[in-house]
Amino acid sequence: MRDERRRRFGAHLARLREDAGLSQRKLADRMCRLSGTSSVTRNEVSRWERGERLPDTWLPAIADAVGAPLDDLERAAAYARGDDGVRLPGPLANLAELLPHGAEELEPLQVAPGRREVGHDAVEALAARVHALRLADDVLTAGDLVAPAFDELHAAVTLFRESSHVDDVGRALLAQIGELAQIAGWIASDGGLHAQAERAYRLGATVARQAGDAQLLTHVVGSLAYQDANIGHERDAVDLTEAVIAEAGPDIHPTARALVHDRLAWAHTRAGQVQPAMRALGTAHEALTEAAAGGEPAPAWAYWVTSDELSLMDARVFTELRRPLRAVPLLTEIVGRYDTTHARELGLYLSWLAVALTDANEPEQAATVAARMLSLNVASERITDRRRVVLRRLEAFDDIAEVRELLAAHPAV
Repeated sequence: MRDERRRRFGAHLARLREDAGLSQRKLADRMCRLSGTSSVTRNEVSRWERGERLPDTWLPAIADAVGAPLDDLERAAAYARGDDGVRLPGPLANLAELLPHGAEELEPLQVAPGRREVGHDAVEALAARVHALRLADDVLTAGDLVAPAFDELHAAVTLFRESSHVDDVGRALLAQIGELAQIAGWIASDGGLHAQAERAYRLGATVARQAGDAQLLTHVVGSLAYQDANIGHERDAVDLTEAVIAEAGPDIHPTARALVHDRLAWAHTRAGQVQPAMRALGTAHEALTEAAAGGEPAPAWAYWVTSDELSLMDARVFTELRRPLRAVPLLTEIVGRYDTTHARELGLYLSWLAVALTDANEPEQAATVAARMLSLNVASERITDRRRVVLRRLEAFDDIAEVRELLAAHPAV
C-alpha cells in the first residue's frame, strides 16, 4: 500500500515539473538556486519521481520551483508516508475518493406497472426540454425556475427507471439526466440552495460516469467545484476540479476542456494560488483556440463557452487578485456590448467592474457602475452577495459625494 502511495506521489511530482516546462535537470538546478545549495541533482529528482524517496525537507523549494501550492505538496507527502488521516489533493485523488457519498447508479425498476418501451424520440424530446431550461436560465431567475427544473429532473429519472429501452437509448437518457441535473444544480445554487444544488450535482456526476460521458462529467463536477469556490470551500473546489480533469483525460472536446480549466482557474484564484490560476487560464484559452480551429461540434450544453466568456473570467481573476489595470479594460469592453436581456450576468459583471475600479482608485466611476448594477431588478443570491461586496468596497470612499449618495440610497444592502 505504501509503495503505491509513493508511486502516486512521484507521478504527481513529475506532472508538476512537466507542467512547469522543466526537465529533471532544470528542476534540480532551479531548486539549487532557490535554496542556495548544490545538493539537489537530476538523479535525486528522478528517485523522487519513481517513489524511491520522499523529498520531505525539499518540499518548499519544489513548490517555489514549479509554482505549486506548498500545502498541497505537504498533504500529498503525508499521504505518501502512510498518514490515513490526510485527504488527498485533487491531482492524486480520484472522484470516488472525493465524492464517496454520491448517488447510487440508476437502474430500471425490476417491476414497474405499465412499463413501456422508449426509443430515441424520447431522448430527443427530453434533450429539447433540457436545452429550453438552459435558455430560460439565461433570462429568468432561480425563483422562477427551481421548481420546474427539479420537477423535470424527477420526471426524467422516473422515465429511465420505469421504462424499457435498449442499451444505447439508456445511455442517451442517462446523459440527458446528467445535463438536467447540472442545470437544476446551477439554478438551485443561484437561489442560494447550496445543499439542494450539491445533491443534484452528485446525481449528475454519477449518471455522467454511468453513461460513459467524460466531458459531461467535467461540466457537472466543475459546476459543483464552482459553487464550492464561492461559498468558502476553496480547497475542495481545487481538489474536485483537478481530480475530474485527471479522470476525464486529454481527449475530451476542447470546448469542454476550456470550461473545466476555466473553473480550475477560479478555484485557484479563490484559494489565493496565483501561478496555478494563471496556468489554468492559459490552458483554457489554448483549448478554446483549438476548438475554434474546427473538428467535432461542441456539446450542446457548451453553447455559451466563448472567447468573451473566457475574457470575463480573466477579468474576474485579475479583479480578485487586485490587478485592476488588467481587469478594467476587459470588463469595460465586454460589459459595454453585453446583452441586456441577460440581467443576472450583466449585474454580476458590473459588480466586478465596480470592484476593479475601486482598486484602480476611481471611486466616481465605480459609483456610477455600481448604481447601474443596483438598478437591475434581479432575484439572485449571487447578485445579492455581489451587491454587498461592492457596497463594502465603496465604503472606503464615503468622502466622495457620488459614493456617499449611493451608500445613503442603499443602506439595507
